[in-house]
Formats: sequence, C-alpha cells, structure tokens
Amino acid sequence: MSHQFSNRVQGKIGAELLINVTPTEARVALVEFGILQEVHIERRMKRGLVGNIYKGKVSRVLPGMQAAFVDIGLDKAAFLHASDIVPHTECVADVEKGNFVVRDIGELVRQGQDIMVQVVKDPLGTKGARLTTDITLPSRYLVFMPGSSHVGVSQRIESEEVRSRLKGLTEPFVDEDGGFIIRTAAENAGEQELVQDAAFLRRVWAKVMERRKRPGVALLYQDLALPVRIVRDFVGTQLDQIQVDSSQTFQELQQFTQEFMPEIADKLEHYSGRVPIFDLYDVENEIQRALSRKVELKSGGYLIIDQTEAMTTVDINTGAFVGHRNLEETIFNTNLEATHAIARQLRLRNLGGIIIIDFIDMLNEDHKKRVLSTLETALASDRVKTNVSGFSGLGLVEMTRKRTRESLEHVLCGECPACLGKGTLKTVETVSYEIFREIIRLDRGYDADEFLVYCSPAVYASLTGEESHQVAELGAYIGKRVRLQSEPMYAQNKFDVVIM
Repeated sequence: MSHQFSNRVQGKIGAELLINVTPTEARVALVEFGILQEVHIERRMKRGLVGNIYKGKVSRVLPGMQAAFVDIGLDKAAFLHASDIVPHTECVADVEKGNFVVRDIGELVRQGQDIMVQVVKDPLGTKGARLTTDITLPSRYLVFMPGSSHVGVSQRIESEEVRSRLKGLTEPFVDEDGGFIIRTAAENAGEQELVQDAAFLRRVWAKVMERRKRPGVALLYQDLALPVRIVRDFVGTQLDQIQVDSSQTFQELQQFTQEFMPEIADKLEHYSGRVPIFDLYDVENEIQRALSRKVELKSGGYLIIDQTEAMTTVDINTGAFVGHRNLEETIFNTNLEATHAIARQLRLRNLGGIIIIDFIDMLNEDHKKRVLSTLETALASDRVKTNVSGFSGLGLVEMTRKRTRESLEHVLCGECPACLGKGTLKTVETVSYEIFREIIRLDRGYDADEFLVYCSPAVYASLTGEESHQVAELGAYIGKRVRLQSEPMYAQNKFDVVIM
C-alpha cells in the first residue's frame, strides 16, 4: 500500500485533487475525506470555452429576443443578450456610459459588426455558447476588468480591515486600461504578489489587443488547460494533496505553482504507481454510478434523478428503510439523509439550471424547516452559486444552481439511437402491430405478390412464436404471403417492409 493511500485510509488526508492526464483528455477529481465530490473532464478536441475571448462578427440581430447571434468560429453561432452588453464596450455610445440602462438590441449592435466578446457559458445541448462584452481576465490574486476604473473585493473576504488594506494596495494599479477585482486567494497576499499579478494581467491584455488587429473572426485569448486552471481555482479550498499521474503535467504544475502559488507547491506529488490513479481511489466506479438515475442511500432509501432540457428533478423514496419509531420519523430521517446526497450529486454530476426536489411529504412544519436548513448547509460547500427558494404550495423544493459548463452526463453520454433520448422503447407487441398495419397499407397502395419483413430478433421471435397465428391470419386477409427475417443490428422499434 502506498504512503499516500495509507494516509487516506487512516483519515489523515482531507481534501485532495487527483489529476489524470492522457494524450486525449485530462480529468481532475476532488476527493474529500475519501469521498468523490467533483469531477472535471476536458477532452483535447473539445476544450471548454468559458473564459475564452474572441473577435467575433454579429451574424444576426433578433429584436424580438433582445439578442444577437455572433459568429466566433464555432459550428453554432454564439448568443449575446442585450443585458450582457456593458457600458464600457464599443457597443454603447460614450454618452450612455454614465447611466447605463439596457437598450434595444438594434441600437447596440448591427449585423456584420466586429465585436470582442467572452464566453460565459459553454454550448449546452442544442444551444450555442453564451457571450458577454464584459471582458475579465483572471490570475492568482486579481481579476482584470478592461475599461473599468473600479476596484472590487471578493465578498468571501469578510474582515473590513483586510478589505481596506487590499483595496489600498490595488488602487494604484488602476489606470485608463482597466480596474481589478481582488480574489479570495489574495486575503493574505502582500504588495509584491499583487504587483506581479497586475503586471502579468496587463501583459496578457496587451497581447489580446495586439491580436485583435488581425482581420476576421479570431480567438484572442484561451484560458489555461484544465489541470492548471483547476489548481488555480481550487486554491481557496484547503487542499492537503495534489497528485498528478503525468510527468509532463506535473512539471507544468510545478513551474506554475512555484511562480504563482508557492504556498501549495510542496503539496504537489507525481503519482507513478502501476495501478491507474482513478482506479486506486475508486473514482472510475463513482463516475459510473453518477451516470445512473438511481442513487442508493445508506438507510435503504434512494433518489431518482432525471435530467431534462428544461430542468432536473430529484425524487426521494424510503425504499427498504422502515425506521424504528413511526412513519413521520422515518420520512423525516430519510429526507434529512437525502439532503446530503442531493448536495453531493449536484456537484458530482454538475447539474445546473432549475432543480426541483420532491421530498417525501412531511406534515410537521418543524421537520420541513429542518430539512430545508440541512439542505442549505449541505450546499454551502458547493463552489458554484446555488439559490434555494423553499417549499412550494405543492410541497416541492425549488432551487437553482448556476450552469456554466455541461453536466457530467452530457460530457460522457450521447443520445440513444434506439429511443432518441426518451428513455423508453416501443414494446414488441406495439412494433408487431405497426408491422401489420404497414403491410395492409402497402397492399392497398401497391401491386405485390408477397411481403418481406426485416425486424429485430425480439420482434422476429414474437412473430414466429406467440404471434405466429396473427401473421397467418394477416396473410389470409390480404391473400399474400408474408415472410419474416431477423436482423441482429436492428433496434427493437425498427423494421422494414419490402414489396416483393
């Protein structure tokens, strides 16, 4: 047993990042006290777009939607809403910059116009990327805001004394090029670190402006690769260990942490074991379980999670859990246990947008309040912004979770070619009767001697078995021979009727 793994088993390791890199993809897992909490996946051919800055061209203006489609060089045009066009961009006249209000999209942009935009949401399903003209560039301690004269401080830095100190150190960096937001990671940063960060961001911005002069649609800035980006963004988390199974990525992270994050450089380790790192920590199995609709609870209850285009629904059931007191206590304890499982599943599956939770009905108002409070506490560790609205009139808990990238299911899975995403197939009986109707339709419309039916093995077995008398009756009804042929490659609901 490795030293790292034995520490984890003994409970010495709290939060750790496991980084698995292959030539085709990078995967990062956040494990807290031995339990997988988050998975991030980036495939080389499908790198995430959030944070990328483009020089785009307005391809279409939609006044009815108060939006425009912008060509940024992707398969699908990206979406820019009027509310995401901010005062300090070229879209808005100088006279409006002092007192900005959302104006008609037709007055803000025009078809064919060149525009600099940043991706705030990756393409999701059938929707293109979501854009903003409010450009920001993040680094270790600061976020650069071109065109702004403002210095903001992260709300997570609560001490007024620290906020005032950091603001005082950062204000001298502000000039006509832009202002800054001070990140949570800067809470204990000194003047030298902030000076270096500001200088680095200005160099990056100068490169962006230089590339902007190139003709046509162009990528002006791309965010860091996933392993480096995750390490940068997780710095506010109390990480005890970062393990990387790629020597090249390990060296890149060593260089990055030594330059920008020296306080965590010693937590970086190169994993060279023979067992794949995700297998050793059971991450692979956890990912497979995260693709299932059903989530088992330790008590014997379970969750059913259904993800649709419009929203995600979570249903809680007592299952085999019978409790020890009475029904109300059993329901209450199942719902309490479910809150922790739900919070973890939302992070693990990266579910966003509208989420409806159907807790088991509770009559006791105090139980409802405690379940809601426990859910909010469980969600507090989620780095993605969530908002819980409470119980509705129908007893459902409505909440939202900010969605910036595709869910785990959308990254790893595609639409089923047999059911086309519905999750159900027509029964063998239904398909058999469709075949009968199709034969009768073709017999009335065409002059045929016989019919040959190609169908799935399951339908073939039914038509030559328990439904064989129906086939014989159909042949007698139309006065033609009906032949059957099994096609192993056919899905259950697919068939073809050929006129012979």
